[in-house]
Amino acid sequence: MPTTSVIFSPWALLVVAGALEVVWASMLKQTMGFTRLGPSLITLGAMIASFFLLSRAMILLPAGVSYAVWVGIGAVGTPIAAAVFLGERLSGAQILCLLLVIIGIIGLKVTTIPAAEVIPAIGGTP
Repeated sequence: MPTTSVIFSPWALLVVAGALEVVWASMLKQTMGFTRLGPSLITLGAMIASFFLLSRAMILLPAGVSYAVWVGIGAVGTPIAAAVFLGERLSGAQILCLLLVIIGIIGLKVTTIPAAEVIPAIGGTP
């Protein structure tokens, strides 16, 4: 029986990696300097998963674009998560700046052509 492998879009991996960056960056404050076990484990797990998915996306996407999009997702998502879950406030000027980052992320996506359309599953060949 032939085996099939799941393939992933490098952009989809990058978005999930960015979302996991938001998780670990938001949880980092809750670790209290890595003195609280539960938040520390969540933070470290999200960090590892985020970096792993970023590295997989970089197989087919340029490193600079991948990193900029990953950081951009975290830079926009973390203040939003902090506002929603931690009660931190965002000023109108800060929201405007976050919107400019979003425009930059969209611009990078629109102007970047990946080396191929999909990434093989773990264990597959690129």
